[in-house]
Amino acid sequence: MKHTPQKLIKLKYFRKETLPHMFCAGCGLGSIMSYAARAIDNLGLDMKGVVLVSGIGCSSRIPSYFIANAVHTTHGRALPFATGIKLSNPGLKVIVFTGDGDLVSIGGNHFLHAIRRNIDMTVIVSNNYSYGMTGGQLAPTTPKGSKSATSVYGSIEHPIDISRTAKVLGAPYVARWTTAHPLQAIDAMEKAFEKSGFSLVEMLSAGPTCYGRNNNMADPVALMKWYREKCLLYDDMEGKKSIAEHLKEMENEMVIGEFANRQRESFYDEYIRVKNEMGD
Repeated sequence: MKHTPQKLIKLKYFRKETLPHMFCAGCGLGSIMSYAARAIDNLGLDMKGVVLVSGIGCSSRIPSYFIANAVHTTHGRALPFATGIKLSNPGLKVIVFTGDGDLVSIGGNHFLHAIRRNIDMTVIVSNNYSYGMTGGQLAPTTPKGSKSATSVYGSIEHPIDISRTAKVLGAPYVARWTTAHPLQAIDAMEKAFEKSGFSLVEMLSAGPTCYGRNNNMADPVALMKWYREKCLLYDDMEGKKSIAEHLKEMENEMVIGEFANRQRESFYDEYIRVKNEMGD
């Protein structure tokens, strides 16, 4: 694998007039942006054939930093826009940058059906367990017991597991890593970009300003250490785990690894097949 110096990655892919970025000190979004650029460079993707799509939220600002075609849409609606772009021009590589609230709260229904249809796109979702841009309110992914601006005594709700939901619905590629796992994250993004059909890379992203402060982890270093210590590596060993071990893994909101890597005909491929069969 080639290794382009980080300085050249910055010059090659990011608009210099937009830097330095506006993300909070210690936030994982800068890392996610860097990992995506590295994966794009490793694959040698032509940015003229790439379209970046986002909704609303801190993570949705990422496309504006790239030297690329970008569409900044409304809250929760990034996937319908991405679907329209892909179907109108199937030759484009469509990459969506979104956050946990944007994707599985107001955008939850679109998330389900984009996977069900197997639209050919890659979704990179930053999951910081809160609505970071609007004050750190409780999000659909906030771990049970965690504090937020709207759950000051600790959340009593069960969180949505984004990656496992995508896997169960049949997404061809699903992986989850933290911003403290750069090599694994870059590798996952490369695989996702190359996969035909819907691919998801969930990034557990440090958010010291909101989630961190509310849970006594305002120090970015302490928060990253917490990610490292709490994470459990996903290991899909069918028939080799005891029920107790399996339940322990399922209850851990911070299971990381590659959840799915399989082949499945994309929506557009199926459309062309049916069209050809009909002779139209």
